[in-house]
Amino acid sequence: MEQKSNADVATQYPSIQEMIIPGQGLKTPPVSPFFMDVTLRDGNQALRKPWNLEEKEIIFKRLLKLGVQGIEVGFASASKQDFEACSYLASLAPENVAISSLSRAVEKEIDLSWEAIRQAPRPRIHIVYPISDFTIRNVLGISEKEVKENIIRSVSYARKLAGNYGEVQFSGEHFGDSLENMDFAVEAFQAALDAGADVVNLPNTVERYRPYLFVAMVRKVAESLPQGSKISVHTHNDLGMATATTVESFFAGATQLETALNGLGERAGNTNTYEVAIALHNCGVKVDLDLQTIYETSRIVSRMSGVPIPEKAPLIGEDVVAHRSGIHQDGVSKTKDMKKGAYRAFDANLIGRPEGDRIAFTSQSGKSAIYEILMQSGVSVSKEEASRLQPILKSISENYGGGELSIEEIKTELAKLRQVEGQKVDKLQIL
Repeated sequence: MEQKSNADVATQYPSIQEMIIPGQGLKTPPVSPFFMDVTLRDGNQALRKPWNLEEKEIIFKRLLKLGVQGIEVGFASASKQDFEACSYLASLAPENVAISSLSRAVEKEIDLSWEAIRQAPRPRIHIVYPISDFTIRNVLGISEKEVKENIIRSVSYARKLAGNYGEVQFSGEHFGDSLENMDFAVEAFQAALDAGADVVNLPNTVERYRPYLFVAMVRKVAESLPQGSKISVHTHNDLGMATATTVESFFAGATQLETALNGLGERAGNTNTYEVAIALHNCGVKVDLDLQTIYETSRIVSRMSGVPIPEKAPLIGEDVVAHRSGIHQDGVSKTKDMKKGAYRAFDANLIGRPEGDRIAFTSQSGKSAIYEILMQSGVSVSKEEASRLQPILKSISENYGGGELSIEEIKTELAKLRQVEGQKVDKLQIL
């Protein structure tokens, strides 16, 4: 079997030169990402206890405060309650936010979606239909020709309903599984555009492979469709890579990003809005969201969904601003007033977190930790004192099994140290 050289493998990825503008920084697409939020549809349908209308309104208003450009308010044909919720939320929508209802490629369901959201200033019918070879053969049991005909029929029908007033989006369900029939997938999206779709959505309905594989598929579609086609991605987090997949898809030509607050969604969830927004922000992309509302929003969504935020969750986890290793603490201390921190991936103020870098003392900590902890708590201490106190606290922590010491424990040991050293000074003066 022929072996590829490292150079051959490297050509499969963008080069550094393709990603950087010398002397200026990272290259970014010329447009800002359009955030299409799916919390009220994909996120809500996965909850153990779906939200009632009052709760949906709270989430809807949080989304408006965050500043997302589009909101999928539900699946209007799923139930009477969903229809009423879609209709009510559509009535609250501002002029600049696209309001969508999901629908299968069935005319009566498309009718219900349109009826529910048509009063929104910017309504959007969202049609979903499978396009992967596996699903076509094993779920639909029809030919690719029939799939294409159904796409054209349903999108055309939605286009007539929406007229020039509303928008139509087509999602090729299981696009991420379309490796065996990529040519047909491209053909299906082109057929949807020809039938009147304003946006084509490329979902990673179930995450199975590495991000770059999906991103390469997105790039192929973007290069195959007419220039200016609006391409969206909707990725799930089954393997824990949805954020990476979505972020890189933006650089591959997808300008609409479908995400969910707190990463809520089926199974392991949807792409997390906050992670995508900050990752893009860090790469120099203009993100038109109120990033300051992220932390507060995450707490509200967690309480309302009953889904706790893991302490190590990126950006919003309780522990992600904590530093316990001596080497890290020294770097944090030395760069605390700089825009870029030695061990800081993001500025806590950027997302509205009330606290920034938090240094804690454990058996792994050094003198910098003691100095910073005491100074931040209002206790004046010299670095020499902190250095003398460190082995004492380290021994105490080790006796606790290496556990974290409280500020009161640290203050107590500082007082003891000072008392002992004061007594030594008194004895020397007597002598």
